[in-house]
Amino acid sequence: MAILEFIINNILTQAAITIALIACLGLVLQKKPFGSVLSGTLKTLLGFEVLSAGSSIIVGSLTYFGIIFQHGFHTKGIVPSIEAINGQAMNQLGLGNEIALTFLGIFIVNVLFARFTKLKYIFLTGQALLWMATMCVIGGNFAGLRGFPLIALGSVIGGAFATIMPALVQPIVRKITGNNAIALGHFCTVGYLVEAGTAWLVRNRQVDQQFKKVSERKDSWENIKLPKSLEFMQDTYLSVMVVMIPLYLITAAFAGPYWAGKGAGDINYMMYAFLQSIQFVVGVYVLLAGVRLLLGEIVPAFRGIAMKLVPDSIPALDCPVLFPYSPNSVIIGFITTTVGTVIGMFLFPWFGLAVILPGMLTNFFAGGTAGLFGNTIGGKRGAIIGGVVHGLFITLLPALLVSVLGQMGFANASATDVDTITAALLYAWIIAPVLKAI
Repeated sequence: MAILEFIINNILTQAAITIALIACLGLVLQKKPFGSVLSGTLKTLLGFEVLSAGSSIIVGSLTYFGIIFQHGFHTKGIVPSIEAINGQAMNQLGLGNEIALTFLGIFIVNVLFARFTKLKYIFLTGQALLWMATMCVIGGNFAGLRGFPLIALGSVIGGAFATIMPALVQPIVRKITGNNAIALGHFCTVGYLVEAGTAWLVRNRQVDQQFKKVSERKDSWENIKLPKSLEFMQDTYLSVMVVMIPLYLITAAFAGPYWAGKGAGDINYMMYAFLQSIQFVVGVYVLLAGVRLLLGEIVPAFRGIAMKLVPDSIPALDCPVLFPYSPNSVIIGFITTTVGTVIGMFLFPWFGLAVILPGMLTNFFAGGTAGLFGNTIGGKRGAIIGGVVHGLFITLLPALLVSVLGQMGFANASATDVDTITAALLYAWIIAPVLKAI
């Protein structure tokens, strides 16, 4: 048990190591020379760590933005945090072993599904699997399950989500990337489908939909025709700066020197806000560099696993791997999703639901990815309208979850990833009543 706990806690939950080992296995199965195996493994590890470093820079910048946003516009409510729920479940409810074993079980069930069904997707976002395991264990515990039945049911439900969700969005992912080499392994898929559905409803029906990749779409955000004086905005990073600098500065002005200047030292608070906006752009630059390095290694290496263990399998990777394909729509998705979450923050309490504060990290990563889906299906119009609807949706589900988690012993708490919320609501609304009725 100690060895198993070590593997789960120190290897499987460390996404960089897990993916590097998978790349190593793939290269070994292809009988590559030792030098190629070592090079491919280390480059995969390096690529993921660079991606993570970029994400960390973005997280730091957006954490600051979230603080000044709340205090600048005097918003109070619940900030969804799956990390807090996981900590409470393990430390206060004593469900740590069950969560760890369910995490492992989800991965095993996912591989079995990929091996014996037509859904050949292997979910490689370890952190997301951990959050799914947490919700399944909490839901199962609430339903009265203990021990092996709790772990087994959670493994099957979580494994089904890990297999089915990438499959549902793969036709759209294929249009984003132009090929079938990778899939999306991110448990916000229900929200992406909501944006894609909205974009389909509002799309320009005069535009030809028969394109192989999003760059070919006439009304894509990537095909904006700008006057010569504004051609510099065709550079991804400059266009991000033009959007983020005013966003940070205006919000900082409303927040005032006390909140906007925290951590600034002797630097003027407006200048500090400006530098934080630049840090965001730096994070995007580093993240995209890591994505390119990672994909250059993991996809060829994965073919070895596909050929030997799971024929025709496709790696389902975290959402930033899609960002380089349409970076403009990522920013549009972030902005429109944020608008939707702000509207939802004020709207849903009128219906007796909790006040859910906009989570800037979710708005960027999930909102940015949703923007890709909206742009691919409905072009500029689909990305804008779909993004606002997506923001409303990812505010509604955490608001619904608050009361459910309250019944499970969590006060004023909610989660972020809508697929894990869906799993929790499945337990609370369907599985628990059925089991208690038996």
